[in-house]
Amino acid sequence: MGNPRRSAALEIAVTGVDGVRVASRGGADRVELCSALDLGGLTPSLGLVDAAVAVGLPVHVLVRPRAGGFVFTATEVEVMVRDIEHLVDAGVAGVVIGVLTAERTLDRHAVKSLVRAAEGREVTFHRALDVVLDPVSALAQLADLGVRRVLSSGGATRAIDGFAVLESLVAAADGLEVIAGGGVDVEDIPLLLEAGVDAVHLSARMLVDDAGPAGPGGAPPRYDATDPDVVARAVAALR
Repeated sequence: MGNPRRSAALEIAVTGVDGVRVASRGGADRVELCSALDLGGLTPSLGLVDAAVAVGLPVHVLVRPRAGGFVFTATEVEVMVRDIEHLVDAGVAGVVIGVLTAERTLDRHAVKSLVRAAEGREVTFHRALDVVLDPVSALAQLADLGVRRVLSSGGATRAIDGFAVLESLVAAADGLEVIAGGGVDVEDIPLLLEAGVDAVHLSARMLVDDAGPAGPGGAPPRYDATDPDVVARAVAALR
């Protein structure tokens, strides 16, 4: 096993301003802001981004225009570029992207365009990496394209089950940061640190009952929120 990195960062996936505040008060290092966690995360609204950035914790925004896979059309990539340009103007610390070809390789042209649009903000390549045929070899390409870090579950549904692949990614990272994410429970964190990852990513997600009325034109009367107890326990496990 690799040497544990006790200075590993904690990244919390959040879907609202309250989640950013909970993460900040709990001692998280940054947040990944998105909407629709139940769909794997989609690009949030600019109004939400503005309010999240105002909290003061580093905000990294997921840029994903639709649900489904990670092969995007030229039009969809152009939308992502425009989203990133707006996000830069909003003062985000970074963006989170992932674009592949139908052959399960990196879409280098699209990634290059998205990194350029980020204008020096930190760029994370998300779990689309887990779909790539050879994720270890892809790291050098991502670094060459200007990506700062990668998020991976090691190709498994849960990061703890992808431990061996995460170790391989850490060994091959050569300057890239590796974030372990995907079905992470607080109890998994000590072992994930043994893989040598630079950060751990989790949603600290809880469902809250909506007190307001709901009807046939809306979703079920529950929504995602960030659990302060889970954030506190995750911080303790990392520190």
